[in-house]
Amino acid sequence: MSLDVIDHLAEIPAGSRLDRIRRGRPDAREHAQQSFIALLEPAEPGQLTLADRYAIAAFVALLHDDSPTPSRAASFYLELLADEADVELVRAVRRAADAGRATGPYGDYREPDLADEALPGPVATVDRDAIPAPLAAALEHAHLLVLHPRDARPAALRALVDAGWGADAIVSLSQLVAFLAFQLRLVHGLRTLAETPHADTETATQLQEARA
Repeated sequence: MSLDVIDHLAEIPAGSRLDRIRRGRPDAREHAQQSFIALLEPAEPGQLTLADRYAIAAFVALLHDDSPTPSRAASFYLELLADEADVELVRAVRRAADAGRATGPYGDYREPDLADEALPGPVATVDRDAIPAPLAAALEHAHLLVLHPRDARPAALRALVDAGWGADAIVSLSQLVAFLAFQLRLVHGLRTLAETPHADTETATQLQEARA
């Protein structure tokens, strides 16, 4: 993909203040773009197909939305998914995200001293009649990582193995969700700065160099 995805999602015009700031840190900008290519559009996707990757990305972006209307990021990934899958799968992913959306992070702490800070929350169960079982399991795992990572247990990885995912795909899935968390936070921060005319350059630079 030739366009810079973060610039596109944050709607940063060429020549703008934020564009100049981003171009002033070319390594950070390039690393983010190359991470997108490696995780969302690899030349050899392997078991985790492009459609799977776009479905997971759309699902994660939708989980981050705070309104029923898909954000620019969610719409972007839904459009990529629509290019690789039929309309029924796109609709099913949207329904799964709507059903799984919650306020996080939540979950149980394993440390006794933190037990009082535990917060209950839903565990995603994706409809296997609408979404193939392996992808459904991947979406459930993505939900775990996004909204209640403190509940991560070996059983969560066994569920992926039982669904047919190999080790490479499981690693790619975890890397993809981690990258999306970084990307979506960065885009949100850049959009907020764009709406704040007097935001200082140092703040924008620090935001760009942040890591998930």
